[in-house]
Amino acid sequence: MPLPSPADVTAAASRIAGVARRTPLTRSARLSQVAGGDVFLKRESEQVTGSFKVRGALNVLAALPAEERARGVVASSAGNHGLGVAFAAGRLGVPATIFVPATAPAVKRDGIARLGATVDDSQPDYDAAMAHAKRFAAERGLRFINPCLGDELLAGQGTVAIEVLEDLPSLAAIVVCVGGGGLLGGVGGYLRAVAPHVRIVGAQSVETAAMARSLEAGRVVEIPSVPTLADGLAGQIDDEALAIGRATLDEMVTLTEAEIGQAIAFLARAEGMVVEGSGAVAAGAVLHRRIASLPTPAVAIVSGANIDPARHAAVLREVATTGERGAS
Repeated sequence: MPLPSPADVTAAASRIAGVARRTPLTRSARLSQVAGGDVFLKRESEQVTGSFKVRGALNVLAALPAEERARGVVASSAGNHGLGVAFAAGRLGVPATIFVPATAPAVKRDGIARLGATVDDSQPDYDAAMAHAKRFAAERGLRFINPCLGDELLAGQGTVAIEVLEDLPSLAAIVVCVGGGGLLGGVGGYLRAVAPHVRIVGAQSVETAAMARSLEAGRVVEIPSVPTLADGLAGQIDDEALAIGRATLDEMVTLTEAEIGQAIAFLARAEGMVVEGSGAVAAGAVLHRRIASLPTPAVAIVSGANIDPARHAAVLREVATTGERGAS
């Protein structure tokens, strides 16, 4: 089973301490009202580089042998993983080349370049960028850092769960945004081992529902590449990611694009947070009552903040015009 052990996650926490931030866990009055019990937000949007992804990237690069670091690393990313790898590579003096889709938000693409990595945005979508990155790495003998899989990467992402349990030992449920399964594998793997009673709910957008459709079909299902507010959750999954979903999830829910926009607006208005679409889906699942039964106290992971300012403003205007159902 492709899940990190508690020892792996604990080791990762020690390895990244002092670089990755310990992010706040704050109670949401509105979500608590909706759920009928305490709901907290794990604010990974306040993490270094604006996303939880830096946890896994730091752990991977810190564990690399010196000769591999010297040659450099390659990653593919919708943006946040690339930011994490670029940040970690800069800290450790490792050359990094990041492949992102041409549609990647400027705030992510430009941020990767500012951190010193080489950016390739020649491919039209997430899956094409990953395929191109893997070819590039293989041709040059460089380490490819998968955005969602790998022992060290999952262990790094699992450090989110350590912090949640330390801050909220009575945790009864956690809602996790799901794309390729990296955060789910880290958090879910740790909780299944040390707190198996915790209910784990995955959330994603209807337009990025590779995991939801694959779980329903009992096999990997390919999804189309379409525009979405939740660009950080875009792309296909493989058999290993599906195994992560099967091993960790108690429930899987999806949100429409309108519901994600409303969640972004709710987090801005009620919680004072700037959050990207992929980062808003877990809170949105609670806000829109998508979860069949949510034990409390519960935590919704707010996974990322990296949304272009103009797009964020446009979402807020749209929601103000059409109404913010469930958020008032």
